[in-house]
Amino acid sequence: MSGAALIARQSSSRTATGQPVGSLSWRFQQALKSPVPYLGLLGILLFGIFWFLTTEYLKLPRFEKLPGPIEVWTEFTSRDPTYGTSMYTPEYYKHIAWSSLRVLIAFGLATVLGVPLGLFMGWKRTFKDYTFPIIEVLRPIPVLAWVPLAILMMPGREAPIIFLAFLAAFFATTLNAMLGVESIDESYFRAARCLGSSPWQIFKRVVVPGAMPDVFTGLQIGVGVAWFSLVAAEMVSGEHGLGFLIWDSYVLSQYPVIVIAMVTLGLVGYVYSAIIRAVGRMLMGWTARTQA
Repeated sequence: MSGAALIARQSSSRTATGQPVGSLSWRFQQALKSPVPYLGLLGILLFGIFWFLTTEYLKLPRFEKLPGPIEVWTEFTSRDPTYGTSMYTPEYYKHIAWSSLRVLIAFGLATVLGVPLGLFMGWKRTFKDYTFPIIEVLRPIPVLAWVPLAILMMPGREAPIIFLAFLAAFFATTLNAMLGVESIDESYFRAARCLGSSPWQIFKRVVVPGAMPDVFTGLQIGVGVAWFSLVAAEMVSGEHGLGFLIWDSYVLSQYPVIVIAMVTLGLVGYVYSAIIRAVGRMLMGWTARTQA
């Protein structure tokens, strides 16, 4: 590459102020200029107003038994909560820690096993012919249907919960990785073979980068389904965790705690998805430069 071409390439990857395209500061400035975050805040505000009107002000039928936002917020911010769960109680953070640890283990296993499997399924037709039918038969089975077998197969209480969360995330990561490889233009494979690339080089330099966007889409989906599968598993066989907290609060008629745990689930799940998106942007910097 000539010196002029190199300078042009470097300048094209920077903004007028000299900031690298795709950097954290650049993305933050782009987000502030976009109406998306403001519309999101407005949507949350409108939902809160609707929640208040239906539960506390108008007390409409089917909503009158539900806790309102003021009641939930009062319980959550109380140093002496009525039902024993608030932002000041260690038990609340203990439930978050247990659920987060389980999801990390399950999602990590699903990523380590599912992504390579999906890449090879999309790359090698013969390998896909053997494995794809098995996955397609197992994938539609609901996670709750696996609960009895998981309890019978796995020792203790933690292994069945992690297995159920892993199972849901595994299918999402595997299939998205496979679809990512299948979406790569065949001309890239032909060009690599014509240039004398070995199969390993093709896999490393064509398959993996080409499938990366779909892989990270699958990871975001996978971490989401891992969370709601985990909650279902904790309701059945857990002793700690946000899912257990929701079910235990329902049994004890502690309805504000149910909402607190549900909102916490949404926030923690959002943080997990945001981390995956951030990692994906770092590993796929060329997409940010192309958009710019």
